[in-house]
Amino acid sequence: MSHVTAFFHKGGFFMYPILAFSLMILAFIVERYIALYIKHKVAPMDFRKNILGFIAKGDFGAAQTYIDMSAKNTSIGKITTVACKLRNSGAGDEALQARMDEQLSKEISSYDKRTGFLAMFGNVSTLFGLLGTVTGMISSFAGAGAATPVERATLLSNGISEALNATAFGLIAAIPALVAYAIYQNRTEHIVGSLTEDSSEIYHDFLFYTENHKSENRSENVVMNFSNETTPTMKRN
Repeated sequence: MSHVTAFFHKGGFFMYPILAFSLMILAFIVERYIALYIKHKVAPMDFRKNILGFIAKGDFGAAQTYIDMSAKNTSIGKITTVACKLRNSGAGDEALQARMDEQLSKEISSYDKRTGFLAMFGNVSTLFGLLGTVTGMISSFAGAGAATPVERATLLSNGISEALNATAFGLIAAIPALVAYAIYQNRTEHIVGSLTEDSSEIYHDFLFYTENHKSENRSENVVMNFSNETTPTMKRN
């Protein structure tokens, strides 16, 4: 630990910005891990099948109860909740699509909103390391021209040491940030792709099965009206 501290102090002024970005990188790595791996919940495998059973009957209240019991804290559960509430209040297809897309955008944003900072912090840390390298080399060569041979060797040694320490610490900060960014970005794309596909399937299920349910109700009403109209006639005969 003492060697790390000594190298840090030899790196010059730009070691402090690199340290600040290193702490932010560490915080974002932990926060993104919690958001993408720990807090992310997946609905049961038979979630869509069970939802289909409810919406095919037009029982959106029971569908909402099932969501609250099995998938309340999942993204697809929140999107399906919006659809159930809209259908239960008699909303049309356009309102259903608009509100489901709105909720889908909110869920995607919660997964993707901070991941990009890791790439930016990693790149900036590298640039600070490069800047420390340049300033270290400038200071060493600037003082070497007017110094004695012995002093010149010392100045060059110190300047090169400052430059290389800044480069090393900049890369130490940047490499974990860029690796974590690649891993989290892949995880985000997987979650978003799966969520978008599931949301689209449930949206079309609501359209198809709700329309079928309405058609069945209309057919039943026609049969009942026909029966009511023909029964008195038969009695008169």
